[in-house]
Order: sequence, then structure tokens, then C-alpha cells
Amino acid sequence: MTIDGPSGSGKGTVGRAAARALGWALLDSGALYRLVALAARRAAHSLDDEPALARLAEDIDIRFGARDLDEEIVWLDGKDVTGAIRTEEAGNDASKVAGLPAVRAALLERQRRFAVPPGLVADGRDMGTVVFPEAEVKIFLTASAAERAARRHKQLKEKGVAATLAALSLEIAERDRRDMNRAIAPLVASADAVLLDTTGMSVDAVVGRVLEVARGRLSI
Repeated sequence: MTIDGPSGSGKGTVGRAAARALGWALLDSGALYRLVALAARRAAHSLDDEPALARLAEDIDIRFGARDLDEEIVWLDGKDVTGAIRTEEAGNDASKVAGLPAVRAALLERQRRFAVPPGLVADGRDMGTVVFPEAEVKIFLTASAAERAARRHKQLKEKGVAATLAALSLEIAERDRRDMNRAIAPLVASADAVLLDTTGMSVDAVVGRVLEVARGRLSI
């Protein structure tokens, strides 16, 4: 199952919950791009240095795990970088890196290797259109820009991170612009995806709807 959508649409939270409910593996594709960007920063590479970033995408040691049912843990070259890749800066860096064709090519097969029995929930921006175009269940989540900014603002406040709603709104708008207009694998709903506007919906309601679609199509 693929779950795509713009920043703040809830695909990460919904993807984790759906994978847990189904007993399937999870691919947080956005984390891969954040990791490449972080590795580039640490190696003092420019985020415009496409060949260097493509090599990083192929070579860096990435591992995923879980602290508990609701929180994943991510290691880069053996170091816990979970917090480092969840900042607004990391998200903006990832959006820039994701526009580089060589980086996307380097990560393509790496992402596809996450597909293991009994199933996979893959969340991102091009899961249903490029990475897993043959997926039997495709979901595209949306939400108003105002709600997405408000959700992110709430998350940051809960973590004790200072941020203004106005600044977050601008960042989300810019990230949307980059993601939807990049030349390679732009953010767009697959023609066979189920569109779900999550504006005003609770997480449980969204997860319930996604599971309903999955179970209906797969008879599970």
C-alpha cells in the first residue's frame, strides 16, 4: 500500500498506524532523503552537488528501528539521528535533495527492497506513481495549507521547539511548490489513487478510512 501527499497531510502518522494494524513493514521514504541531506551537511557537501549526494545515497549506512509502538528510531552510520532529521531545516533540505535526479535514481532500488511479505506500507510523495506503481492500494492524503501548518506548529510546540505559524505556512507553501514542480517524480496523485482530504479529521478517523480501503481491495 502506498500513501502519498504533501508535507503535513498526515501520511507519516497514518502510515505508521496502518502498518502496525496490518502487521506490515513500513517505509518512510521521506526519512531517506532527510538522511542523505544530513549526511551531505556533515560531509560539508553542497546540496547542489548532485554526484556527491548520489554517491552518499548509495553508500551511507541507514537503519530503522522502533523505541515503542509509536516512535521510530533512525541510525545514520551507526549514530542515532532521529531528532536531527525531524527538524524543519532537515525537511527543507530533503525537499531540495529530492529534486536531484541522480539521488532519486540511487534511492529507487533501495526503497523497493523494503517490500517484504506479508506487505508494505510506503509513505512519501511518489510511492504510488514511481516507486511502487503496481501497488494494489494507493492513497493520496491532502489537507488545507492552513491545517497542515497548524498541525506542524502543534507538533513543534509539544517538542518545545519555537516556531511561528506564519513562518511554517511560508515553509510549507515553498516545499509544496518545489515538490509539485520538480522535473523528476513531482508530487501528484496517481490516477488510481483514493483521494482523502484529512482537513478536520482525527488521526483515528483517517487511519480507519485507509484501513477500510485496504481491506476492501485486498480482502484481508
